[in-house]
Amino acid sequence: MNNGVTHEPGGARRVSALSALLVLGFLGLFFVDAELFARVVDQSFGWSAQYFGLFWQLLMIANFSVALLVATRPYASEPLGGRDTPEFPAFQWIAMVLCTLLAGGGVFWAAAEPVAHYVSLPPLFTGIDSGSAEAVPIALSQSFLHWGFLAWAILGSLTAVILMRLHYDRGLPLAPRTLLFPLTGEKGVRGPLGDIADVVAILAVFAGTVGPIGFLGLQISYGLSTLYGTPDTTPVQLVTIAGLMLVYLISAVSGMHRGIQLLSRINVVLGCALLLFLLVAGPTAFIFRGFFEGLVSHLQWLPWQAMHRGDAGWFDEPGWLAYWTIFFWGWFIGYGPMMAIFIARISRGRSARQIILLMCVVAPVLTMAWFSILGGTALGLETANPGTITEPFEGFNLPAVLLAITQAMPLNGLISLLFLVLTVLFVATTGDSMTFSLSVVSAGNDNPPRSLRLFWGLALGITAMVLVGGPEGGVGKLQNFIVVTAVPVSLLLLPSLWGVFPVLRRGS
Repeated sequence: MNNGVTHEPGGARRVSALSALLVLGFLGLFFVDAELFARVVDQSFGWSAQYFGLFWQLLMIANFSVALLVATRPYASEPLGGRDTPEFPAFQWIAMVLCTLLAGGGVFWAAAEPVAHYVSLPPLFTGIDSGSAEAVPIALSQSFLHWGFLAWAILGSLTAVILMRLHYDRGLPLAPRTLLFPLTGEKGVRGPLGDIADVVAILAVFAGTVGPIGFLGLQISYGLSTLYGTPDTTPVQLVTIAGLMLVYLISAVSGMHRGIQLLSRINVVLGCALLLFLLVAGPTAFIFRGFFEGLVSHLQWLPWQAMHRGDAGWFDEPGWLAYWTIFFWGWFIGYGPMMAIFIARISRGRSARQIILLMCVVAPVLTMAWFSILGGTALGLETANPGTITEPFEGFNLPAVLLAITQAMPLNGLISLLFLVLTVLFVATTGDSMTFSLSVVSAGNDNPPRSLRLFWGLALGITAMVLVGGPEGGVGKLQNFIVVTAVPVSLLLLPSLWGVFPVLRRGS
């Protein structure tokens, strides 16, 4: 039984130093030549989407399917993590998982993405008119694809289970490198290939976390300007990011049993209260109908939506897919190893079946309900009074959709402010959990010192502030960069598809 001893501290320090140097080089290119920086990221993004998009589509489906198969095995009922009982109660466990993934996207994307697909239907549904009643379930269904079953499954079903078995039972590192075990064995995990695996996973989650933190500064500044007439300027954005950084630093430094758990609980309670308010004060019947019709449409079209290529062949330019489905797949794949570390740490005492059912069924359905209430409210308001939502949304203005929804509600001033607070809390929960995961990899054990958590938390926040305060467009380019880093990370996730069976059986 292992109680936290992992790989050599020297290896962990080497991985951290190399990751930090690459981040500094990335920022250096951004400031030295912003145009070259943008061109490199854009070309790399296009190349990744073109040559790996189809592979990612297949990987997402295979990962979800294999995870469900694993959940049916007899040995999937055994507790993992060196404990016979769960470390965290069910509500707190689910709250920490939900809040970590949804982040700011759980508010802004949930409101705006269904509207985006309603205004311009995905190319798979060419026979339906955009903006029509028939477009409502299709718009929700497409959003469900991006944030539903396949997305959640890649973020910690098979990978979290493998990490728990190999770390707590066999003493391998609680780090991305351990996902190589089914392919390379322990020698490969502890060698240079393991260092590379850790570095690319760190870079992916760093880019994927700094992006939402930076965008939050832009979104909150826009919201405050719209609601209260404050200047929508860079100083306001930087102050917002600094405040957010303070929140998630306090949470991360306080530890798993205090700060991270408490912040997630507050987040879920406030989120549920606001959604309940929308459900009662908004177009209630429309929301319920949209959820069930959207879910039926999603289940009916899931294989076609997940594998849709449009006019693109095996390695052709994917067009629309590159900026929607493949972008989301790349984003979630990039998050996969670090999210799996976090889930493995908070799931001690849970069985593989419990983890897989949470990640592949419960969390996706809750997310779809979340999208149906926020996005469904927007679509209901637009259907009843055309232009209410689409006019503010014009130009793909994501924050405007949320504010258009809240401004149409009773107590609109208070509700708008509370949704802005909710967005801050969502991003903060991602900040603290990813700070913890980065610190675990850097420390070489699953109880990293506060100094490391402080370092990675500051690194995330300061990088976001640098990008927001520097030449325009840096945050967006960094978020696109996660799709590039998803190329090696997707290869790292591949061995889990066949490795999970012998790994689980061997420990039973």
